[in-house]
Amino acid sequence: MTDIRFYQLLATPLEAALPKLLEKALERGMRAAVAAGTADRSQALDAALWTYAADSFLPHGRAPESAADQPIWIAPGIENPNGAVLLVILDGQIPARFEDWERVCDMFDGSDETALEAARARWKTLKAAGHALSYWRQTPAGGWEKAA
Repeated sequence: MTDIRFYQLLATPLEAALPKLLEKALERGMRAAVAAGTADRSQALDAALWTYAADSFLPHGRAPESAADQPIWIAPGIENPNGAVLLVILDGQIPARFEDWERVCDMFDGSDETALEAARARWKTLKAAGHALSYWRQTPAGGWEKAA
């Protein structure tokens, strides 16, 4: 069964929190796909991953690069051309088939009431469909605590 996690951003913006999550995934040997929601967001995340820390490097790519060589793939929608086992969803997308992934992380801005309500609706829909879910809230220091 796919491990589905909701991540509520409260202390840092996505551009600061996402690289940390992706670093952990790579440390565990996981390939990742990031569903950015739009082409502009995909491009902005690509730039953010190159510049988020002076002493770090997250190998990643997006179209038109060769996806097979990329441990992290960024796209405007849900796709898996790099054989990822982790899907990070931004902007409220829902995959058609959860069984294509070992782990799905839905990240949303917990300070944005519209994003929060949309995440609650996705949670209810997935829970009603029988999925096992967990909820992670960002701590003031930028770490994560399991809330449900």
